[in-house]
Amino acid sequence: MKCIAKKCGIRFQPPAIILIYDNDTEGKESPAHHANCTRAAEQLKNNPRHKSYLEQVSLKQLEKLFVFLRGYLQGQSLAETMEQIQRETTIDPEEDLNKLDDKELAKRKSIMDELFEKNQKRKDEPGFVYDVEVEFPQDEQLLSCSWDTESADEF
Repeated sequence: MKCIAKKCGIRFQPPAIILIYDNDTEGKESPAHHANCTRAAEQLKNNPRHKSYLEQVSLKQLEKLFVFLRGYLQGQSLAETMEQIQRETTIDPEEDLNKLDDKELAKRKSIMDELFEKNQKRKDEPGFVYDVEVEFPQDEQLLSCSWDTESADEF
């Protein structure tokens, strides 16, 4: 039986993930008492009982829903949980990625890849322009360095 996911969300009392799918049926759910939301989302998505219902729901969306439920179960407000998710899924441009361990670096790269895919314009999309050139305004005087002022004859 092929099911088409229509909506995916959470319920706080009792804690559950709700999937509304085609077939005029509501309510395939799973408890959210997992500490590791990524693993819980993977287990739910790969569970043979739920697999056909969750084919069209992204793993990231399921993981985010588990984070919301975990926050609720830990007594966090919805705003606090949303702020936590925002912090975890946003890249700080001033952060030195060279100082991160491998696990955190992989997480940041995953976020950047996801953002790239979301913003990428494909050839078949309307408004696609090949080889776009952009001029950036020069608000400040460029600082020169000693290495770029020397002549090429010295080498």
